[in-house]
Amino acid sequence: MKIYTGTGDRGKTSLFSGERVLKSIPRIAAYGDLDELNSVMGSVAAAMNDDHQAQKEEIQAIQGRLLSVGAWLATTPGSASTRFLQPFTEAPAKQLESAIDRMNESLPELKQFVLPGGHLSACLAHMARCVCRRTERRVIALVEAEDGSVGPTETMQHILVFLNRLSDYLFVMARYCNHLHGQEDVLWNG
Repeated sequence: MKIYTGTGDRGKTSLFSGERVLKSIPRIAAYGDLDELNSVMGSVAAAMNDDHQAQKEEIQAIQGRLLSVGAWLATTPGSASTRFLQPFTEAPAKQLESAIDRMNESLPELKQFVLPGGHLSACLAHMARCVCRRTERRVIALVEAEDGSVGPTETMQHILVFLNRLSDYLFVMARYCNHLHGQEDVLWNG
């Protein structure tokens, strides 16, 4: 299978739902940021020690969820192609909340701002958190541009909650990565 097709050489790409669109539209920007987020999350897992397999698998499961989100973002709302997509419910956000609570149980109470730093995996988790926040903003802008006063569809609302919860997860994951690797959080003394 060829990786290059040449069909995007003039600045257009195809959505999952079949339309040819400019690569600069908000929908493409949103799932481009989502793809970047997924890549940085893979870096978080890769930077973790091998004895933290459960955390790596948890991150990979979230990466799979991000691919599902990407499929929804790559599909025009209301198109016939949506029937091929996995439903996106509130369950992924709830799973993140459980993971946040689980990790928080083993972390010291936070009484100061944390600077991004510590173990490489923690630094990358902080980077992923920032990319996640940008992705969330892009998806909000996409929803606003397309749905305006109607508001997001139920699926998009679940995706927005998931992205919001994911940034919280990544903050706690950064602290947890430091904890797992025997490093203290880098506290701001400002």
